[in-house]
Amino acid sequence: MLGFLDVPMGAAYHLLLTLAHVLAPLPGGLAAAAAIVIFTAAVRLLLSPLSFAALRGQAGLAALQPRVAELRARYARQPDRLQRELAALYQAQGGTLLAGCLPLLVQLPFFSVLYRLFLSATVAGKPNALLARTLLGAPLGSHWLTGAGPLSVHGLVFLALFALLVLACFAVARINRAASLTAGPVPGLPAPGTGAAGAAGAGLTSLLGRALPYLTVIIAAFVPLAAGLYLLTTTTWTAAERALWRRWSRSRGQAVPSGAVG
Repeated sequence: MLGFLDVPMGAAYHLLLTLAHVLAPLPGGLAAAAAIVIFTAAVRLLLSPLSFAALRGQAGLAALQPRVAELRARYARQPDRLQRELAALYQAQGGTLLAGCLPLLVQLPFFSVLYRLFLSATVAGKPNALLARTLLGAPLGSHWLTGAGPLSVHGLVFLALFALLVLACFAVARINRAASLTAGPVPGLPAPGTGAAGAAGAGLTSLLGRALPYLTVIIAAFVPLAAGLYLLTTTTWTAAERALWRRWSRSRGQAVPSGAVG
């Protein structure tokens, strides 16, 4: 059913084996793990123009917030008119609310290829040699729930992965929160969503904004170790990328977007 992945799986397979061979002097089975990290970094580097374009688009949307707040105040009692005015504003800006999701969406094929690769016993009709590779004794094709227990070597490797992933997700969430606080409310204009319903909606939005980055940790608990390494590398890249963008934007006095970029 997923035969269309056979060609990219074959290419990724040979690429990872070649990288692992080059990095073979690394001890403790780190060569194949390092190859996955390099593969992920190469994907993110390839997608970096798209990532920064999305960040620029988000920055443009952030710069519109004073105008958005003004429209919300003016048409608070006319929701249909408000939606039309907001749609026209965003269309004139040329931005899109989904811009920040594009890097994540474009990554999905690469992640899917790696995920399927470490679930397949054979590649191009031959045994999958990558399944024999390990990270500190834990097979790269293994899952967290298939180990001997949390205190086994297998379990400890996964727990270390989860701990590092939590730190990376925390960094992303902290940068997003700092960016949203920097944007802040517009002086002299009422905040959108006032009242009990508005407060509840704002609270839910805030909760989701804080929780969403940590969904990556849950995903890592159900995918092969190799896919978990991909998630750790790409999340760490996202944190570094957003931190650099935030510093550059602040140095130029630009608005800093707070949306998530995968």
